[in-house]
Amino acid sequence: MNPSERIDRLIEGLKDWRGKTLAHIRKIILEADSEIIEEWKWMGSPVWSHDGMIAVGNAHKDKVKLTFAHGASLPDPDRLFNAALGGNAWRAIDFFAGDKINDRALRNVVLAAIDYNQIKLKRKAPLGTRKKVHRNKK
Repeated sequence: MNPSERIDRLIEGLKDWRGKTLAHIRKIILEADSEIIEEWKWMGSPVWSHDGMIAVGNAHKDKVKLTFAHGASLPDPDRLFNAALGGNAWRAIDFFAGDKINDRALRNVVLAAIDYNQIKLKRKAPLGTRKKVHRNKK
């Protein structure tokens, strides 16, 4: 079973609001950029990547947590990050039952994470192989 099928199965197994929330988050992430890939890591966690990890999603008993690998370095003008604020790199968004997801703001954080990953790669690339990073945010 490939990672996308595993994520489908995870979402289908969550019969309450958490399944719908995780499905909605997944849709926003995948629509943000056509080159995002889905992975399955850490014995059962959906991970979204593009030139490096963007975020990992987990369904907990009372919330769905979306953790951004480099969240501390990302702009968050809409103040989506509400968890794991004390670390040096990771930042998370905890979604609870009844929360309304700000699709635009989440999409912008995903795009910022991709930009961050690409800039990081560009710094590591040998001269002459670096690509220009350009993103049109909506």
